[in-house]
Amino acid sequence: MTRARVPRYRRDHIAQGQHFQQPPSHPGPSRTPINRQPPPTAIKKTRRDATMSESTSTATTSAASSAEDNARKVQQYKDNLISRAETLITKEFPERIVRLNALLDTPQFSERSFTDVYQELNIPVPEPILVEGEEGSERKRPRLNSSTPSPAAAVDGNGTKVHALPTGRVECNKPIGELVCIVKPIIRALVEDSNLLKMWISFMIPKIEDGNNFGVSIQEDTLAEIQSVETEAAAFFDQISRYFVSRAKVVSKVAKYPHIDDYRRAVAELDEKEFLSLWLVLSEIRNRYCSLHDIVIKNMEKLKKPRSSNADSLY
Repeated sequence: MTRARVPRYRRDHIAQGQHFQQPPSHPGPSRTPINRQPPPTAIKKTRRDATMSESTSTATTSAASSAEDNARKVQQYKDNLISRAETLITKEFPERIVRLNALLDTPQFSERSFTDVYQELNIPVPEPILVEGEEGSERKRPRLNSSTPSPAAAVDGNGTKVHALPTGRVECNKPIGELVCIVKPIIRALVEDSNLLKMWISFMIPKIEDGNNFGVSIQEDTLAEIQSVETEAAAFFDQISRYFVSRAKVVSKVAKYPHIDDYRRAVAELDEKEFLSLWLVLSEIRNRYCSLHDIVIKNMEKLKKPRSSNADSLY
């Protein structure tokens, strides 16, 4: 067995009985450990990143919950609309048809003469203006503060300037106004009902597929009929407003040319025409309710289930 060779300087120390301590292998100056901390900007950036990540996660969670809540509300709205439309068709449409028939049989619309809706205008006929002949004396120049129209204006045919009526304002035709107050809520109800049915059928239309689309075609035809009813009902409102505008224009002509009876007769003709139009509008609304009820009831099965489940067995 070979002995490990001991250095000479260690042998000398060992022989003298001294304890030997090996010098450090890499002597050098001692170093104090430094506590390094990140700068303030880095701390702020770290906190900002942490806050942004927390806000992003919170926003994502709230957006997801909000989307689910909105989807649930939309589905609830669809279910309520479908239930409301089915109740409208089966119960409310027959009631409204019966009510409209009873309204058309009332004295306000049935067997009523056109003279019942005539209303006298509150525009008096002024005294005629005497114009002197050519052989007479010269025409007197009217005073500036005089309210009597000048003979020259009467001869020119431009009418008289109306600043105020001596008997007050010209009121609307009261019988026609009463009928308008009765018909307008009925028109509005038809517009709302047709819009509800339109959305109901739109929700019933299935996704687009190849084949087996006979029931879908029935839905589309019914939807087109309902849209035409909605458009026609909205036009009834425009018809009422046009009557008042036309009557106001003719009444202004009566005020400007009070001696011309044709303008007064034109006002009476407009009132009679509007009375007939309101009766016709009420009849058309009754007929539209009947047609919508008939077409929906006859095709209720195809409207609710346009595609049969056993379609594959036909081939």
